[in-house]
Amino acid sequence: MIGRVYGQVGKPVQFKGNAYDFGHSISAIEFSLDEGEHWTRYDTPDTNDYQNLTWTFEYTPEKAGFYVLRVRSVNDAGEHSPESAFAELQVEE
Repeated sequence: MIGRVYGQVGKPVQFKGNAYDFGHSISAIEFSLDEGEHWTRYDTPDTNDYQNLTWTFEYTPEKAGFYVLRVRSVNDAGEHSPESAFAELQVEE
């Protein structure tokens, strides 16, 4: 789990984390704000199998509420992380 983040409507919020997969390179990081029903993919070219990948994701909330950002990696074999990491976001007006 990534720590809870607090934000305001209309102001960008940035999340950061790391991904690694021993023996495989990370080819993409995927993000979901709807419990994993839909994923937004960001390819990560030029990685290798011994490198930790540091990622950032910026989101600008349009309305107040509680959100859960799910994050998973995809390795060069096309396999997803066994479990997605998540971050809680509390957005106020």
